[in-house]
Amino acid sequence: MPYDNFETDAIRGQIARSEFLEHTAPLYLTSSFIFEDAEDMRASFTEEKQRNIYSRFSNPNTSEFVEKVRQMEGAEDGLSFSTGMAAIYNTFAALLSSGDHIVSCGSVFGSTHTLFTKYFPKWNIETTYFNVNDVANIESCIQSNTKIIYAESPTNPGVDVLDLEYLGEVAKKHNLILVIDNCFATPYLQQPIKFGADIVVHSATKLIDGQGRVLGGVAVGKAELIREIYLFSRNTGPSLSPFNAWMLSRSLETLAVRVDKHCENAEKVASFLEKHPNVEKVKYPFLKSHPQYEIAKKQMKKGGNIVAIEVKDLETGRRFLDAIQMCTLAANLGDTRTIVTHPASTTHSKLSEEDRAAVGITDGLVRISVGLETVEDIINDIDQALRVAAK
Repeated sequence: MPYDNFETDAIRGQIARSEFLEHTAPLYLTSSFIFEDAEDMRASFTEEKQRNIYSRFSNPNTSEFVEKVRQMEGAEDGLSFSTGMAAIYNTFAALLSSGDHIVSCGSVFGSTHTLFTKYFPKWNIETTYFNVNDVANIESCIQSNTKIIYAESPTNPGVDVLDLEYLGEVAKKHNLILVIDNCFATPYLQQPIKFGADIVVHSATKLIDGQGRVLGGVAVGKAELIREIYLFSRNTGPSLSPFNAWMLSRSLETLAVRVDKHCENAEKVASFLEKHPNVEKVKYPFLKSHPQYEIAKKQMKKGGNIVAIEVKDLETGRRFLDAIQMCTLAANLGDTRTIVTHPASTTHSKLSEEDRAAVGITDGLVRISVGLETVEDIINDIDQALRVAAK
């Protein structure tokens, strides 16, 4: 039963216990489920009876994970996926038809940008980007064939914050579907559905897992939209494995306490770097210097774990990464370990220099995913690397 309290629901929102009365939900490592007789099988396949048939469709472990995220986000229904990108792709592929149009925030994850610019145009689906610093211009991007407004908030990698309430109002005014990537905030810090989002997607690989162990994705939102995504995904097979779902469901039990500490560390790191002589710019949603600070305070509980900094140039950025000693160089974020990434040469390297510049990804931009180590150790490592890089 839901308790309407985030931490309690995350811990107690488990599937029904079996006859063995286990304390923690067991793993259901089975590809399929048996039927009692021919009528049971018929009714199950026609969906007159709601039950597990085949783990590509549903599994007790994936159902538990989705139900927890659904409650956390305040959504009507949800569906899990093998990765965050599978969640994004299948959401768009299920809801769009040839000739439809997307309006998207210009600052999106590199693979999402590739979908919009390389693959969707093959199916006559076009995308128009709006500038994160000029959200009021979004209505000028809407066309007669626009179907979806899409945005990340905070964005990857520049941690820009979009006014979700305004996006929700625009989507409602024009009868459009609003899809929000809530990966950086997690359901603990922000619930976009409260501000008008129809679908919320996550890469569960990031803060939801939080320990760099498994891949996963999830989409939650309006039941009729999730139904369309389910029917598409049931046939295309981007299924989350029961084991990964089991791991992610356990991770949700500690999401609040982990994210609290991530945010505490990140704010201290950002405040330190804001005064650093070798850092040209710092962006963190809960710093007053952030251009969307007031919006962040309105819609987020805390500022998240991502700090974006700008150093002098490309070579300074490379020297900084080479000088890092404790922190990790990796293609991930939201881990217990602090991770530093250079987007221009990694996550967003497939964008042209012009495209990167258009969304504020300079050659000197460094993304820091602040972990759970003692914050003085994080600061000391970043500080020494910045000083080495500046020489």
